[in-house]
Amino acid sequence: MSFETLGLSADLVRAVAEHGYTTPTPIQTQAIPAVLAGGDLMAGAQTGTGKTAGFVLPILQLLASRPGAVTSSGRKPVRVLILAPTRELAAQIEESVRVYGKYSKCSSTVVFGGVSINPQMILLKRGIDILVATPGRLLDLQQQRAVDLSHIEILVLDEADRMLDMGFIRDIKRILAFLPKRRQNLLFSATFSAEIKALADGLLNAPAMIEVARRNSTVEIISQKVHPVDRDRKRELLAYLIKKNQWHQVLVFMRTKHGANRLAEQLNKDGITALAIHGNKSQGARTRALAEFKSGSLQVLCATDIAARGIDIDQLPHVVNYELPNVPEDYVHRIGRTGRAGASGEAISLVCVDEHVFLADIERLIKREIEQEVIEGFTPDPHAKAEPILQRQGRGQGQGQGRGQPRQQTRGGGQGQQRSGAAAAGRGKPGGGGHGQGQKQGQAQGQRQGQGAGPGQRSAAKPGQSQGRPNAAAPARPRHPGEAPAKSQHWRDSGSKAQPGRANPQGARPGAPAAAPRSGAPAGGAARKIVYRAGGRPR
Repeated sequence: MSFETLGLSADLVRAVAEHGYTTPTPIQTQAIPAVLAGGDLMAGAQTGTGKTAGFVLPILQLLASRPGAVTSSGRKPVRVLILAPTRELAAQIEESVRVYGKYSKCSSTVVFGGVSINPQMILLKRGIDILVATPGRLLDLQQQRAVDLSHIEILVLDEADRMLDMGFIRDIKRILAFLPKRRQNLLFSATFSAEIKALADGLLNAPAMIEVARRNSTVEIISQKVHPVDRDRKRELLAYLIKKNQWHQVLVFMRTKHGANRLAEQLNKDGITALAIHGNKSQGARTRALAEFKSGSLQVLCATDIAARGIDIDQLPHVVNYELPNVPEDYVHRIGRTGRAGASGEAISLVCVDEHVFLADIERLIKREIEQEVIEGFTPDPHAKAEPILQRQGRGQGQGQGRGQPRQQTRGGGQGQQRSGAAAAGRGKPGGGGHGQGQKQGQAQGQRQGQGAGPGQRSAAKPGQSQGRPNAAAPARPRHPGEAPAKSQHWRDSGSKAQPGRANPQGARPGAPAAAPRSGAPAGGAARKIVYRAGGRPR
């Protein structure tokens, strides 16, 4: 089957052929006719099988066959909205729109965070047909009334599973409220889950269902292998593999941004050119690093899961899981960066004893055992004990991190105790066996919420004791008339002017009335405590 038989125009077929494609992939073969039919679509396929062209090509065909409307202000309205979870993926989609629409009259642009919003507003005022956006920046533009979404004809949610993982569901619902009720909806995802299907039930109207591969499966052409190694020798083993096998283009996945930065620095010291790409990097730095990696001048690119979404490199030979993901589905997305468009690829995972649980979850998801090979000289210690992996899995690294709520996840021993201890202590109650970080966080929260002294009250805890600890409080002791008040408290006599920052503005005068706490003060007492907030305002 060829692209001509799918109902595409001669201009689109010509642009696709110039890009080097002559035969459509399975997802394109099914998705293109479904989109051209004008109905809603829910499609899933393995990463790297051509999902982007599967919706971009028929959208360009539909826009060319329909006359565009004109707003009351005379500007061309946005007719197609494509939402993507990350900046890199949004930029890749918009690039595909320009490449495939080379001979069409459709205009397009991409908007995302991390760069100035003003140039984006100027482009939108000129009028465009296709807008590719990340949810956060699109809402920023909508709040400034820089974009009109009331004329959208087609809505596309690409990588919908990642958008849900990053906490974009609320943003998506807010965006849907600005769109017209009658429109064509297309949902594309590399993996299907119960959450994705729940989103589709509320968004799509009698959609066509396309799933060209088994759910959450991996590309069979990718060679997968596990190298067991001690946790402290991973960097040494990675450098050894790169130099011995003469790898010139390696994408390395890390769990955290700090880990990506540190590994890139260490590899550079080993004589291997490397850069890190993650959400804390500026958009310019991310673009430069990706451009150098694609051109081959950069040997290793250390990336986090979210920042790597949208990295599309032709014939990328090697992907290395320096750290296994704690979400099994992310493994499918990671190794999908190689073996794209039918090319072969290799996925290597460096696994220490701490990650055996992660490996078992991944093998259970993909329904196959991954071959293990111990590298000579890097045999792991058989007596090593697993340690819990504690990390902040923000789900918003990159584009969505400011809008989602970071979660703290642990794997290994002590998980239940930390969570139960933190939860109970956070309510100001005993932690029920909580230890370590979870107990400290719970005690701090309990001190603020459950045990903290309210306005006008003296703290009930003895000096040196934490108010968040259970049974740490002692009965309040009345201050002796001759005792100076604490420096942190502010007092004044009747008729005197309050002076913040001084313990007793009137000094210790003979015959001066004794100051006492408000709770339990004598009925005729003339002294009272004034506690000042920041800025000198009494509370």
